[in-house]
Amino acid sequence: MDKRDLADIFSQRLGLLFERSRSSQSAFADSIGIDRSALSLLLSSKTARLPRVETLLHIAERHAVTLDWLLGISEDEGTTGAMLPSRAIETAEDDGATLLMRWHAEAAGTKIRYVPARIPDLLRTSQVIAYETSAAHQSAEAQEEEAVFRLDYNRAPGTDMESCMPYQTLLQFAEGSGIWNGLSKKVRAAQLDHMATLIEELYPSFRLFLFDGRERFSIPYTIFGSTRVAVFAGQMYLVLNSVETIRTMRTHFEGLIRHTHIHAHEAAEYVRSLRVA
Repeated sequence: MDKRDLADIFSQRLGLLFERSRSSQSAFADSIGIDRSALSLLLSSKTARLPRVETLLHIAERHAVTLDWLLGISEDEGTTGAMLPSRAIETAEDDGATLLMRWHAEAAGTKIRYVPARIPDLLRTSQVIAYETSAAHQSAEAQEEEAVFRLDYNRAPGTDMESCMPYQTLLQFAEGSGIWNGLSKKVRAAQLDHMATLIEELYPSFRLFLFDGRERFSIPYTIFGSTRVAVFAGQMYLVLNSVETIRTMRTHFEGLIRHTHIHAHEAAEYVRSLRVA
C-alpha cells in the first residue's frame, strides 16, 4: 500500500470517528490533541497526509479503536491483543515508514533498542540519503520520510531509545572509504556536524553507544519494547515476536552495550573529532 492509499484509508476512518462523535471540528480536534486546521487537512481527500505517532495514539485511545484499523491494516476496529505468528516477513520498500510508524506507536512508553545498518536513520542528512539510495535504485523520498518520522518520534516526550553500532562504521564514513567512496568531503563533513548536533539535542532520550566491531558483531535490528524484533534484511524485515526470541535479542544488545568503547555522553564529541576540515 503506497502513502496515498494509506492516507486515504486513514482519512476515511478518521471521518467516520468524527461523524460518530457528533461534535464540532474544534471539539473533536481538541480531543485528539491537534488544532482545527490540522484536522481539516487530515480529513481532506486532496492531501496525502498522516499524523504523528502521538496523534495516532490519542485517536486510538480516545475512540477505543486499534492502530491497525486506523491505518487500514485490519478491518476489526476494536480487537486488541490478537495472537500473532511467531515470525513473519514484511517488505520495506515504499511502505517502510508505515511499518515503522505502526511498530513505534505500539511500543510507545517502552525502551527501543536499535542496531543500524549504517548511520542511524534519524541522524542522516538528505544528501547522504540521496547518495546511498541512488546506487540501489531506491526511493530517497521514502527514506527521508522514514528519517523524519524516527526523528520526530525521538523528540516526543517520554521516548527512550538506545542505539549501538561499531565505531569503525563512522571511521569509514569520515574517511570516505567503503560504500562512501565517492561521497564528497563537504557532504561528509556536513553529515558529521548534523549527527553530532542531533546526538546532543536528543540526549538522553536517544543514546548512541559505539563498540569495537572487531570484538563484537551484529546484524541490523530493532527491538520494539516487548512487542517484536525487526531484523533488517535489505528491502524486507524479518519480524520476530516470541517472548523467548525478544529476550534473547535483548541479551545480545546488552552485550553490545557492555563492550562499548565510546559511551553515549561521549558520542557527540567523538563524531565531531572525525570531521574533515
